Amino acid sequence: MKPTVVFLGAGSVVFTRQLLADLFGYDDLPELRVVLHDVDRGRLDVARGTAEQVAERFGRHPELVATLDRREALDGAAFVVNMVQIGGIDATRVDLLLPAEVGLRQTIGDTTGVGGVFRGLRTFPFLSGVARDMAELCPDALFLNYTNPMAMNVWWMSVVAPQIRTVGLCHSVHWTVHGLCELVGVPMEGTHFRAAGVNHQAWLTEWSRDGEDLYPRLREVIAADPEMERRVRVEIFRRIGYYPTETSEHSAEYLGWFLRSDAAVERYRLEPLEYLGISEANVAEFESARAALAEGRPLELEGGAAEYAPQVIHSVLTGTEREIHANVVNPVGAPLIDNLPEGAVVEVPARVDADGVHPVAYGSVPAAGAALNRTYLSVAGLTVEAARTGDPELVRRAVLVDANASSTLSPEQIWALCDRMTEAHADLLPRALGGRLDVDLSV
Repeated sequence: MKPTVVFLGAGSVVFTRQLLADLFGYDDLPELRVVLHDVDRGRLDVARGTAEQVAERFGRHPELVATLDRREALDGAAFVVNMVQIGGIDATRVDLLLPAEVGLRQTIGDTTGVGGVFRGLRTFPFLSGVARDMAELCPDALFLNYTNPMAMNVWWMSVVAPQIRTVGLCHSVHWTVHGLCELVGVPMEGTHFRAAGVNHQAWLTEWSRDGEDLYPRLREVIAADPEMERRVRVEIFRRIGYYPTETSEHSAEYLGWFLRSDAAVERYRLEPLEYLGISEANVAEFESARAALAEGRPLELEGGAAEYAPQVIHSVLTGTEREIHANVVNPVGAPLIDNLPEGAVVEVPARVDADGVHPVAYGSVPAAGAALNRTYLSVAGLTVEAARTGDPELVRRAVLVDANASSTLSPEQIWALCDRMTEAHADLLPRALGGRLDVDLSV
């Protein structure tokens, strides 16, 4: 029987294309059954055309299925890759523009803060539905989540469906090290690196090549170029002592240091609302892919197996051992990171083999980094608890403890903003939280 790999939200065709290119790049995989699911027929058709072209270009012959029916897609799955963005670009516009109207700047708005909180709240009902279907149709499958807010979504799955093997995957650690190696002039191949903390705010605690610690080289490069001190990540590195694993654009909105004033925005060369342009570019890329397929032109591919989901699938199906970085629950009683809250979701190195993904016990992350991580996890934890209990006050408190929001808005303004956000997203939020969605969040 062919192993089944399911892509939920396959209409995110650029990401689907990259994942399939990485997956089909392995020449030792068995024949696969690849199932593409989306709720938009037009996007699903483009996803199928993309998959057919990528498979042909790699000389692969998977069984390809495209379906609008989620239960049909999940039946018998071995791997479920989640890329769904509930609400799409219209919801993203609300997440960014509505707070901006009251003076709260965000750059991306998909991980924490007010944008991340409401993105999580509208994603949880979908995840509960997927978990119910998986428990019935593919209880042994690996659920590989890419959808942001990563920590909140993996945390939610651990609450409503702890029996589902859920792993959150993000390429931020890989590309952080890739960029740093280019900056200091060493090849990434052969570099040893490890990071730990929380998604988009893990700390690169090990980074060496041939036994040489590469941090001194990085400090020399920074010292030689004063303009580098105008980057958010460099400032965090200077103050915390370890490099954070997400871009300056992301990292700026996780703290209260960078977006609170016009002067700070200018100093750190930030572009508030940047994700709107990125989202619009993604829509344009989808249209470009649709046109290319209609005209029989080749799609642009990037190889290199940089994404973790194909690596996990390859390891499980072939027994190849490797190490990745994964987002998983910090177990109660046996924490992977002992100075972050048990039961929360953390990002740590993980060994992958034929039996699945095995997180590595990391010990402690740097104390100052852990302090910042705990604020981030407080936002996530309050959001999860708000959805679990149906308590709308916890939604407001989640935004209140966010460093960026509280550096700009008063508590009264935060409550008023959350009221407006709730009404704007009402069709996607549960009734208990002020929305209009009749949904059972339990599993």
